[in-house]
Amino acid sequence: MKKSLRIAEGVLFVALSFMPAVLPTITFAQTDKSATQDVKDAGHSTKEATKKTGRKVKSGTKKVVNKSAAKTAEGANKVADKTKQ
Repeated sequence: MKKSLRIAEGVLFVALSFMPAVLPTITFAQTDKSATQDVKDAGHSTKEATKKTGRKVKSGTKKVVNKSAAKTAEGANKVADKTKQ
């Protein structure tokens, strides 16, 4: 009885000794797919943010150019009015 108990304790000890080495491998295998998907999601988010920024810069540039053109035309009209007088 004591001998079989010691054998059972030995087997249990060996099994529990290997658990810390086995568990991270199992959890890494499960999280590997989610980590890959996280990287893909981050790439898609960056792509969308870049496109949005590009659109904002484009529309901001158009506004500035149109305002500048309007002010230039306004200044040219003022100069034309002054030279007529």
